[in-house]
Amino acid sequence: MKKDQLLTRRRALIAGAAVLGAAGAAGTARVLTANPAAEPVRSLPPVSGSQALRALKPSAYRLEPMAGYGPPRRMPVRTVVRHEPFLRMSGGGRTMVLTFDDGPDPRYTPSILRTLRKYDVRAMFFVCGEMAVDNKDLLGEMADDGHIVGNHTWTHPLLTQLSRSAIHSEIERTCEVIDDAYGEPPVWFRAPYGAWNRATFQIGAELGMEPLAWTVDSLDWTTPGTKTIVHRVESGAAPGVVILSHDAGGDRSQSVRALRSYLPHLLDSGYHITVPRRKFT
Repeated sequence: MKKDQLLTRRRALIAGAAVLGAAGAAGTARVLTANPAAEPVRSLPPVSGSQALRALKPSAYRLEPMAGYGPPRRMPVRTVVRHEPFLRMSGGGRTMVLTFDDGPDPRYTPSILRTLRKYDVRAMFFVCGEMAVDNKDLLGEMADDGHIVGNHTWTHPLLTQLSRSAIHSEIERTCEVIDDAYGEPPVWFRAPYGAWNRATFQIGAELGMEPLAWTVDSLDWTTPGTKTIVHRVESGAAPGVVILSHDAGGDRSQSVRALRSYLPHLLDSGYHITVPRRKFT
């Protein structure tokens, strides 16, 4: 073949390669920019063999969203160390908060949950770890119904008589159980017997919780009778109050019956039963 023919053929091959390269680059650009005018890209067939059999769970390979995409990730919140617990909640109108301590107890908590569900009311449950660990399904129901679950220590001790390390263990262990069963860590803490000290406030804040006490004590734990419990709750009703009742720690059948009586009366009187919400910044 003559020299000029070889040169002509070489130029043709180079030109053809340039055309193919440009077409490939254009196709790649359509995939990266997701241009709606571009032709759909066919996915490759699944890989066969052992890799396909050992497919990872979605959570194992899910990518983190790039900056600027997806919901913002919650940043750790520095909780203020308080010197006294909240006794009442602020809010507009005739707003009240119902709280139940010491549970969950499979004998009484389900009935309380059914009554709250019947009237579409949210409440707060301050649970003890030793009760919660054996009744995680009830914490799941609380989560499903929109109730707030708070920390009430592991064994309900008098915290003011414990060492700092013992207080930390009582509170932290319960946080872990709540996080596992409820789906998120607690943001509210209540000291057993309403006994607070400096270490209790500090440790609660370190674990991301605010201290909440109560305004009206139904004293239902003394089993004074259903009518007496109803009277104490209804006579103490007022905007912003926090009612203390119990769903465990003894015979709570009177507490269950009392809730069935005073809850519809409070609603008919114009009270809005709700739960406090912390604002994370």
